[in-house]
Amino acid sequence: MSQNNDYLLFSGTSHVELAQQIAKCLGKPLGKALIEKFPDGEIGVQILESVRGRDVFIVQSTVQQPSFYLMELLILVDAFKRASARSITAVVPYFGYARQDRRGQAREPITAKLVADLLQTAGVTRVLTMDLHTEQIQGFFDIPVDNLYGSPLIVEALPKAIKESCVVVTPDIGSIKLARAYAKALKVDLAIVDKRRMNAEQVEIVAMIGSVKGKNVLLTDDVCSTGGTLKVAAEVCKKEGAKDLYIAVTHGLFIGKGLIEDSGIKKIWMSNTVPVPETIDTAKLEVVSVAPLFSKAIESIVGSKSFSSFQ
Repeated sequence: MSQNNDYLLFSGTSHVELAQQIAKCLGKPLGKALIEKFPDGEIGVQILESVRGRDVFIVQSTVQQPSFYLMELLILVDAFKRASARSITAVVPYFGYARQDRRGQAREPITAKLVADLLQTAGVTRVLTMDLHTEQIQGFFDIPVDNLYGSPLIVEALPKAIKESCVVVTPDIGSIKLARAYAKALKVDLAIVDKRRMNAEQVEIVAMIGSVKGKNVLLTDDVCSTGGTLKVAAEVCKKEGAKDLYIAVTHGLFIGKGLIEDSGIKKIWMSNTVPVPETIDTAKLEVVSVAPLFSKAIESIVGSKSFSSFQ
């Protein structure tokens, strides 16, 4: 990576709004590229400016239509590689296909590793992402992977009243590290809802570890897909005597309806690593922009500087 400002920022079509915000923070325009879909559904790409010998950053979250947007990203990378870009950094705020990061049962794929291989084969030289579902995914790559953390931004956005009088609850054991980060930042207690996943959509609660009686609860998670896990955890917290319920989530997919309405959740804080879904009640939603953090990370990569100053 060069140590100058002669770099270009491009966007796929999955989350143009975030790419525009990052570009604004960097004080640079988005690079020009034509991305179109052929009648049969194939993706066509043409880079409309010279990238020869330049460092390229591509913003693309693989969300909502993960297979389509992943393929679009791979095609963009191939176009930049063939146009002689010096380096290609995939800025993937939400890294899809990350939940299958190991073989839990016989004859299962490891999709996180597959995606890592695809990105590297296409020509990606670096990945910049946020709150990977599991940090060991970084080990699936043979190129640098920078994993940013969304919790400090969300903690900063929380009202003072919640910061001073809540208990952080993780809806499953797998998210303990993230929940501990929230609890440490807020200087509050941590409780755990131990669950067993029955299938892709259903979960079974095993036990509540810790106390939430008479306290406000901040449920935290990295990814909220259908909201089933958080909804069940919220119901358990209510049964255990919790007062008001809140949610803090990095990647708010919110597929389907009813998370807020049916579970007594008062408010949700989520980052904008993915577009705000139309299914969510925006009156009870506060979106925290991650654009400033990604812009600082890009500037640090270009300038070969440490992330420690802002992480």
